[in-house]
Amino acid sequence: MSDQTTCLHQRESRPRRLILAGAHRQPGYCLTCGIRAQSVCSVIDDDDIARLAEVAVETLVLPGRTFIEEGTAATDFYNITSGNVKLFKALPDGRRQIMGFATTGHFLGLAVSDQYAFGAEAMDTVRLCRFSRARMRQLMDDFPRLERRLLAEASNELVAAQNQMLLLGRKTARERVASFLLDRMRDATDPSQDVPLPMTRSDMADYLGLTIETVSRTLSWMRAERLIAIGRGHTVRVTASERLETLAAGEAA
Repeated sequence: MSDQTTCLHQRESRPRRLILAGAHRQPGYCLTCGIRAQSVCSVIDDDDIARLAEVAVETLVLPGRTFIEEGTAATDFYNITSGNVKLFKALPDGRRQIMGFATTGHFLGLAVSDQYAFGAEAMDTVRLCRFSRARMRQLMDDFPRLERRLLAEASNELVAAQNQMLLLGRKTARERVASFLLDRMRDATDPSQDVPLPMTRSDMADYLGLTIETVSRTLSWMRAERLIAIGRGHTVRVTASERLETLAAGEAA
């Protein structure tokens, strides 16, 4: 398999959809939520947060389970409050192509049509706030800033898709892995510390359009060049961010 060939994964035969939904959020929880500042909820003032809590349903998704299925009716939005998610597209023969990864603070489900354009699977235990699209539309009428924030999120998704096209179409293996690590670092709560890499090497290879062996060799080379340090528990620390930025931009590291 060449580096340009995507590693596509077969669907498992066992049922994959298992979601445990709880009660609606309490207003007090939304006021103290640790990710509020980095999520769409930040545009709602403290005095009005109870309105948002009324439409938010706490949802737990177990590892390996799908909570968004491509092609199904787009009835809900999902705000990730903890955990990691992989996003994928399905092929007619059942294979899947990983399109991206999402973590705490990401907002999913901004479909431009009545159907979801991708699937979403929990990589570990994921907690979500689930919002009915119909009820969120009512809130957007009352809170224009919320609508603007959701439009900004949709724009970010478009930019991410364009960057993915560049990643697969023009960049070398080292440039792809460098770009991926920098993206993970930007998403991290504290980029100066160890950055979680909860996805498998196979998932990374699928997303980057490389083989697993190429991903492993590239990470080993980066460690030997002291660009990164591999930590415990599927983490990595970027030790030379400027050199990694240079590499990701297509220049010599």
